Amino acid sequence: MQLALVHDWLNQRGGAEDVLEALVSLYPSHPIYTSIYAPDLMPKSYRQWDIRTLWLNRLPAIHRHHQPFLPLYPAAWGGLDLSQYDVVLSNKSGFCHGFQHGAETLHICYCLAPTRYVWGLEAYMAREGFAKPVELALRPLVAMLKKWDYDAGQRVHHFIAISTEIQQRIKTYYNRASCVIYPPVDTSRFQPAPASEVEDYFLVVSRLIPYKRIDLAVQAATYLNLPLKVGGKGRDFDKLRAIAGPTVEFLGYVPDETLPGLMARCKAFLFPGLEDFGITPVQAQAAGRPVIAYGGGGALDTVIPGVTGELFSDMNVESLATAMATFDASAYAVSALRDHALKFDTQVFNRQITSYVEQAWDAFRHKRRFMWEAV
Repeated sequence: MQLALVHDWLNQRGGAEDVLEALVSLYPSHPIYTSIYAPDLMPKSYRQWDIRTLWLNRLPAIHRHHQPFLPLYPAAWGGLDLSQYDVVLSNKSGFCHGFQHGAETLHICYCLAPTRYVWGLEAYMAREGFAKPVELALRPLVAMLKKWDYDAGQRVHHFIAISTEIQQRIKTYYNRASCVIYPPVDTSRFQPAPASEVEDYFLVVSRLIPYKRIDLAVQAATYLNLPLKVGGKGRDFDKLRAIAGPTVEFLGYVPDETLPGLMARCKAFLFPGLEDFGITPVQAQAAGRPVIAYGGGGALDTVIPGVTGELFSDMNVESLATAMATFDASAYAVSALRDHALKFDTQVFNRQITSYVEQAWDAFRHKRRFMWEAV
């Protein structure tokens, strides 16, 4: 089976790249097609991969500022023909599912999200604070991008969603069915600490950007005068510092080797934003700690009220503060937290993805052979 992987861009590392790394470990000798690749911004291990870029990669300054070039991405991906492969597995949150392929190529799309700035334009513009002229210019462009994105979605043979939230969006925006395979979480990195080592602080670890809603956690902790540690960097850092009281501590970037212990010792992990999935709540549960999350998006899959944490109903300070003020960390069994986290482990993802690809390819070959024989 000749297989290729497809990924939107490689100039920043996040949850999408965690998925890609897992896919590369499963299919190590296969090429990766991506729009742009900035080796100096990505892990050195990526330099061992067979990475093939689009013409976009040659545009000036695109490695560090790819957003202004987004209108060009459909044309770039639409000009890529991968008909030489039997199976193409795309890892998509942008436009990378829009490549061309022939009738003998099977396209399986692991959908991290339908293209956010196309289907969630209003929220995206509000979040980024665009000026009015920019908003007016974007609307007709996004209308065209919606049509392109929808048409590209119809060429996909099978969609896999990362959560029930994304499964619903795939149905709403592309009118396509999908199954759910949760993203891989390396739970082995995270182990519970002895009860005597658990401390009294709440914890947030995240990029500090608007849609993560870390402001809710900072304001709630300040209002309640409760200790909160905030790990991570981002453009909201100064704004968050300005609204934080003396009980809020900003840790900055949290190294990989520090994160497991930080999670294992917290009273509870806070997850205040609306996320497509969200790996950090699973990591916290693997470390034996409960989670307080906004009751929407991926948290509906990862947090079980009364068992692995609690969900607050409204995305505002009052709702989160109420949950924090009444939270009893001793009410959650460490064994139940860890058992639940293991359902999202990397090994589970590996088994499910490889099995899905094999079965889909077998069915595709059988159908194709049947059609040839009929002719």
